[in-house]
Amino acid sequence: MSTIKTKDGTHIYYKDWGEGQPVVFSHGWPLAGDAWDAQMLFLGQHGYRVVAHDRRSHGRSDQTWDGNNMDTYADDLAELIDALNLKDAVMIGHSTGGGEVAHYLGRHGNRRVAKAVLVGAVPPLMLRTAANPGGLPLTVFDGIRKGVFDDRSQFYKDLTLPFYGYNRPGAKISEGVRESFWLQGMMGGIKGQYDCIKEFSEVDYTADLRKIDVPTLVVHGDDDQIVPIGASGLMTAKIVKNATLKVYKGAPHGLATTHQDRLNADLLGFIKG
Repeated sequence: MSTIKTKDGTHIYYKDWGEGQPVVFSHGWPLAGDAWDAQMLFLGQHGYRVVAHDRRSHGRSDQTWDGNNMDTYADDLAELIDALNLKDAVMIGHSTGGGEVAHYLGRHGNRRVAKAVLVGAVPPLMLRTAANPGGLPLTVFDGIRKGVFDDRSQFYKDLTLPFYGYNRPGAKISEGVRESFWLQGMMGGIKGQYDCIKEFSEVDYTADLRKIDVPTLVVHGDDDQIVPIGASGLMTAKIVKNATLKVYKGAPHGLATTHQDRLNADLLGFIKG
């Protein structure tokens, strides 16, 4: 297993395949770097170096009691990028990973980054506030916390249905995809995953988005039941300077899986463009 040891002693697992311009992937909650396998294989076959880590307390990385917050996630990612000496990288983040990419750029700048992609990403802010009336109420995220605490295993199995749009009429359900989601989720630690709920729901990434000054692609499904497009992708595309927005009609939150061929083609076109 390939790992780096961060400044607080945490071992972060990562995959590093291929050669060429690096493409760095940040996964969503409660998953692991494996969520990007279809994109990593595709881009690796097209001449890119593809790197994906498991966020601390997720996947094969150490399960930590402390540090399960977005500042530390971004710093862990910065340590990985520095350790691998990645330059001219394309950063791609899904859901919570989109927050991680935004916060990395807001906190560490673009010295090593050429482009960014936010897929079904949580920025600018998921929580409903007086200044963000289009967000979701706190009770939604309290419900997620209760689900994780009471029966994490069943909660993750149930979450796959809206995550991949499998609860929609006529949806073709893949039990393999559902089992993969469950397995990735259960590899992680409950404490870190519980803490992370606050990070993807209550952190305001607006200031980070305003600092992004590299070409940015925003991809979002208009049937995303987990991170509704109105309070996320559409707003992000307005905030980030010169962002390109691609809306996938009828696509769910897990579009990297359900629409992998379309996303792969869009990523390759954006990276080459």
